Amino acid sequence: MKSPRTPFIFPLFNHHKKSSSLFSHFSTPESTQFPNQQRFNLLYTKILSSSVNPENKDFNFSHNLDSPTPQKPTYKIASFDNLSIKNVAFHAHFLGTFETTQKPLNFIQIRLFSASPSDHFASNSDPIPVVSTVTSPFESSPPIDAGSSIRKPISLWPGMYLSPVTNALWEARTSIFERLSNIPESAPPQSELITKSPSKSRTSILYKFSDDYILREQYRNPWNEIRMGKLLEDLDALAGTISFKHCSSDDSTTRPLILVTASVDRMVLKKPIRVDIDLKIVGAVTWVGRSSMEIQLEVTQSSEETSDPSDSISLTANFTFVARDSTTGKSALINQISPETEKEKLLWKEAEERNRMRKKKKQEQKREIDNEEVNRLNELLSEGRIFCDMPALADRDSILIKDTCLQNSLICQPQQRNIHGRIFGGFLMRRAFELAFATAYAFAGSAPCFLEVDHVDFLKPVDVGNFLRLKSCVLYTELENPTQPQINVEVVAHVTRPELRSSEVSNKFYFTFTVRSDAMSNGQKIRNVVPATDEEARRVIERRDAERS
Repeated sequence: MKSPRTPFIFPLFNHHKKSSSLFSHFSTPESTQFPNQQRFNLLYTKILSSSVNPENKDFNFSHNLDSPTPQKPTYKIASFDNLSIKNVAFHAHFLGTFETTQKPLNFIQIRLFSASPSDHFASNSDPIPVVSTVTSPFESSPPIDAGSSIRKPISLWPGMYLSPVTNALWEARTSIFERLSNIPESAPPQSELITKSPSKSRTSILYKFSDDYILREQYRNPWNEIRMGKLLEDLDALAGTISFKHCSSDDSTTRPLILVTASVDRMVLKKPIRVDIDLKIVGAVTWVGRSSMEIQLEVTQSSEETSDPSDSISLTANFTFVARDSTTGKSALINQISPETEKEKLLWKEAEERNRMRKKKKQEQKREIDNEEVNRLNELLSEGRIFCDMPALADRDSILIKDTCLQNSLICQPQQRNIHGRIFGGFLMRRAFELAFATAYAFAGSAPCFLEVDHVDFLKPVDVGNFLRLKSCVLYTELENPTQPQINVEVVAHVTRPELRSSEVSNKFYFTFTVRSDAMSNGQKIRNVVPATDEEARRVIERRDAERS
């Protein structure tokens, strides 16, 4: 066999006139012959498999046929040292370009899905693997047949267009969906409920950021931090998978339930999440009511500085899902839960208390505004009236709420739907976060840092084809701590139906950001935000009270 530094060449024939072409060849290097007809650079070789090492190995180099020696490797994942020892055949892919173009290659991006071949619903020991959904610009493979897939048909349509985690979770749900797809519409509901332990629904996913450069790039924002909106989307996808696992049964004759995200409790970022260290999300059902359940997710990231496991927790999220009968649309009974360990029992008690507090808050929201709140309204509006009536005399360190607004409009596409044909709750959360981030960015004048997202209620479902309008504003700021001022952003999602001349609020999101310490040390100032109308003042009071509760 030739030296591992010797380029392996497969020719570009005359009938390939494009600036770049992809070829596959299965041979030993000695058997490869080529006519000296075209001058091209061989940029990349990928070993798909070999008897030495079944894992994928990549090696990239540039070589010109007129040059007696190959150039210095520009991108190297693994060498061919093992292959040079044993005279083995291998399968390699070549990506070439005619030198006359004088331009870099336009590399093909390929959707790549990978998941463990084992059934993730049969075992909870191993995390669901997550890989990038596009390949490296240095990576190539034969063209993908757009009409074929290694995935089973039932798992093709929902979720496959979203994040790598959503892809992996949809693959894990395939076994359940295949069973559900064969059930007739006339099938009866589940007659006997099952009592399950939290461990039966426990699921974890692992982001190998330290090893997977492409995955890391998919989650990195321009400031080398995690894309929090994408992580929120993944959390909702994982919670959905856990709810399906808990509500599933072995009875293939009963009709399935519709499971939807009802609400998300406040999520507080305990420590920054890095994109160069592996990240893990673990979740399970912690509490079950009559037709609702709570799923708790923990986002953990360990490093050399975190010896205590509790210190590795970056974020804790509690999702509430509700079950509906797929035929009648009414609430449906779900499998019960039996906590076994002391921790599971403690989580159940905490979730029970949260559920009680949610019901109490709903009752409190129905009461009338008292005299004390009228005084608070007038106090808030006093400065806003100066802006409206005497703008030249208004405080230059303050700004009206209406002057901080942004909005975004989109048509909800089929690629964003879940198995029930509705839009993913996680997709809505991501879009709301990204608009809130932009709002805080435009307001502060520097990139904000995410602190928390308050309780989210999903009031109305969003369907495919809906005209969705997201409207945001800075509702108020908290300037008591000059080193870490807080910017509270409201995002309201409106489902607009032009044909019916109607517009309804589907969701309200409340995000809290701060400004980086280096920006504050350079003299940056955050302005006070004041309402100008009674309606704006009421929204501010409601949010401040919710923050304190």
